[in-house]
Amino acid sequence: MKRGNRSLIIAAMLVSTAIVAEPVAARATTKVSARAFDIPAQPVASAMSIYARQSGVQILFPYDRVRNMRTHTISGIMTPDAALSQMIEGTGLKVARSGNGVVALAATNSDTSMATAIRKASLDVENGRAAALAPAPLAAQASGEQPEAADATTDEPETVIVTGSRGIQRSVAKSPTPIDVISATELEKTGKPGVLAALNSLVPSFNVPTRAGGGTSTVISTGGLRGLNPDQTLILVNGKRRHKTSLINAVSSLYNGSVPADLDMIPTSAVDHIEVLRDGAAAQYGSDAIAGVINIILKHGTSGGSASFTAGQNMDRSDGENYLAQLSYGMKLGEAGFADVFVNLKKQQASNRAVPIAGCTTLGGSTCLYYRAGDTAIDPREASAERLVTKNYGAFPTRQMNLGYNAGYDIGGVQVYSFGTYSQRNSQLDFTFRYPNNAASLPNVYPDGFRPRLNISEEDLEFALGVKGTLSGWNWDISSTYGSNRAGQYGSKTLNASLGPTSPHDVYVGTLKSTEWVNSLDITKGYAVGGGNLQVSAGLQHRLETYAVMAGELASYQAGTYTYVVNGRTIRPAPGAQAAAGFTPADAGRKKRNNIAAYVDLAYDPTPTTTIGLAGRFEHYDDPSGDTAIGKANFRQAITPWLALRGAVSSGFRAPALAQQIYASTTSQFRTLTDGTLNLLQIKTLPVGSPAAIALGATALKPETSTNFSAGFVLNPVHNLNVTVDGYQVSVKDRIAITSTLTGRAVSAILVANGLSPDISAQYYTNAIDTRTRGIDVVATYRHKIADFATMSWNVGYNYNQTDITHIKANPSQLTALGSNFVLFDRLSQSNLTTNLPRTKLFIGNLTNLGKFTINTRVVRYGKFDGLANAVTTGGVTSFSADRHFGAKWITDLEVGYDLTPKINLAVGGNNLFNVYPDYTTASFNATLGSSQYPTTGGYGFTGGYYYGRVTVGF
Repeated sequence: MKRGNRSLIIAAMLVSTAIVAEPVAARATTKVSARAFDIPAQPVASAMSIYARQSGVQILFPYDRVRNMRTHTISGIMTPDAALSQMIEGTGLKVARSGNGVVALAATNSDTSMATAIRKASLDVENGRAAALAPAPLAAQASGEQPEAADATTDEPETVIVTGSRGIQRSVAKSPTPIDVISATELEKTGKPGVLAALNSLVPSFNVPTRAGGGTSTVISTGGLRGLNPDQTLILVNGKRRHKTSLINAVSSLYNGSVPADLDMIPTSAVDHIEVLRDGAAAQYGSDAIAGVINIILKHGTSGGSASFTAGQNMDRSDGENYLAQLSYGMKLGEAGFADVFVNLKKQQASNRAVPIAGCTTLGGSTCLYYRAGDTAIDPREASAERLVTKNYGAFPTRQMNLGYNAGYDIGGVQVYSFGTYSQRNSQLDFTFRYPNNAASLPNVYPDGFRPRLNISEEDLEFALGVKGTLSGWNWDISSTYGSNRAGQYGSKTLNASLGPTSPHDVYVGTLKSTEWVNSLDITKGYAVGGGNLQVSAGLQHRLETYAVMAGELASYQAGTYTYVVNGRTIRPAPGAQAAAGFTPADAGRKKRNNIAAYVDLAYDPTPTTTIGLAGRFEHYDDPSGDTAIGKANFRQAITPWLALRGAVSSGFRAPALAQQIYASTTSQFRTLTDGTLNLLQIKTLPVGSPAAIALGATALKPETSTNFSAGFVLNPVHNLNVTVDGYQVSVKDRIAITSTLTGRAVSAILVANGLSPDISAQYYTNAIDTRTRGIDVVATYRHKIADFATMSWNVGYNYNQTDITHIKANPSQLTALGSNFVLFDRLSQSNLTTNLPRTKLFIGNLTNLGKFTINTRVVRYGKFDGLANAVTTGGVTSFSADRHFGAKWITDLEVGYDLTPKINLAVGGNNLFNVYPDYTTASFNATLGSSQYPTTGGYGFTGGYYYGRVTVGF
């Protein structure tokens, strides 16, 4: 660890220690430990009476608002907070205030300025029924019977989580593993148009590059937790596994070869909150949860709705316009149900930070667009030609529609629930400009060059249906979830130059489709053991996965024989549509597999201050992934009321995605060759089982395995201040990655021998490396008043993360035979895993409520990073001249909101308020295109400041 990073961590710990040394403020509310509950589903009024008796907590609730509401059945040993949360889920009630041993409930659409009849369920119980108080106006309740408005001297209700500990719900501070909880309000106030981009600003160990790479990698919303790949983090929605995208990071810089779930297919208007478990959890949730779990909890049981419209654009060049319309609406279903519906519509315009290329002043110069005139002079068209040849160095245009719903109905103690999303997204990928003197720019078709385009039309679906209830004290949940993603690809403004002028300009490239069908049974029950609570959870799961590659039309991949002559030289264009080389019949295929899993998850609280967890899982795949058994142990020990220690150790795994086993495609990407030449290569991703891949050394993929250690502490030194510090180490063995780009005559000979074009380079998936990631997370929150007119909420986070490669698979004999220049995993590929992301990330956020105004400020420091390249040999001298180094940057975001009326809010804001850019570099600058002067992996973009406005209407 470098001295600067070490000093920052030590300083943070010293500040925490100094705070701890202050007298600990007395808590106004007595913390109640877990206890036994058994309350059948029934009307809210009677349920609250029983709850008050069994919990020892006094409840205030709006009597006239709950007359037609019913609670859910609860049974087992749990904390009063968890029991109340389960009871009122989906009813339209929420915990409004708490303190002094009293909890007040309110309807989610209530206006607290209005007089509302309330009733108290107190501890004074006669014959099993609570003593009823006469209804009174809420606004007039000033006695000690009602909790005061939440302020700096009143305990806020603890945030209850459902991720990481099955059966019994816990607060964030009492979780044995680190969890971040992000509310819908926090997501909205980032001003970011999607879930993924918002998380990048709010979770310290989560990193989202501006663009992971080229081709379809630019479409997938991709982000990694704790420096690991996106598909090493499991995505859940309402606790159920989310399906993966059909697209793949095939020619990317970061996260190369990963196949994640696409978070931007979930409407942001549907999100109630997000729980981010920053710890290995494969033993609890299954494959992929190596780095952690992101659980997206949908809105449920709301009454009424809201709509918002956001519009913004970049400061520089006034481009990159973004428009986002959102709607959410909740309603009752009969007497015992609810339904919430969600709509998102998004449109993003292109942005571009390319610069004009130099003029053509030397015959045959690299920036001369046209062939020489008569082979002896500069073409006169050079003088008037547009020199801003690149139009796609920035965001790509997209149009997207996201729909969703969440519903439930209580039928005699059994709850039927369902949720789902449906999305359509159309993405326009404009590829690199083909000069008029490019072999593909047929003089009689594109005399001034062209920009081929790939259009991707996606359809994404998720549907879940389940029932849950209680039997003999066991809470059970049976569910079935189906998800699919279908991506049709179409080329436009292109041509297959090998077919000559008769080639079509619009071609069908092919389609990718991924599906997952998951069926689960989960049970849990609490037992009183040794004076404490033992929560026993278990489950079975079956998952059917399919992946299909469907061939494109013949003209998209056909190898024609057309040639033409320029200045006495015969030009032979490469086969395949430019930027849209189709999937061939040989590429096409379909693969499926079944997975069966069983788990046991135990959580034991022998005392209110101690938690011990054990989990074990066995999984069987009917493909070469085979059988896997993994486990996890965690603990939490409260040393004092303001200090607790926690830690975990676990093993994990990730089975190879079906896409990684059969995916095949051809796309174009710039690569620096060993002689220093920057060349646009046609790169073919070969299926690992194809003859060509085997001839280059490919072998069958096997699962990645991991070992995870974490340890930390939780501090609550003063009132409303929470500090967590967690260190971690994640070791991954047999990590799956795409090989280096294999190019040259020897590779071409192998490809031709296996029926492929000599004009392409190759790569394939392999278990290439072992890695070790170490880091530390620090998160602190604090809430306080400013006199009597404002409140402030602070959120501070810091992450240090370092990934090292501990082993690289030896070159297969097939590559070794080709010569020393061919390596399985080169320096460039290694850098994209270890140095090409900021090693540190610090954010400081503040939300100030000032009457009708809210001011949200966030400052994020992204640490320095390095993009290392392969060695370049020029004139017999080897150097690393293409290496790039980028310094740390501070990015400031600001949003100001104003409540025009109780139902209308106006907000304006800016992301990257001071228009900060990454460091300009000449090492990667492409002079022939006027682009690539900025990195795309820094997490804060390269298009400068973005400003927006938003109007929100409640109804």
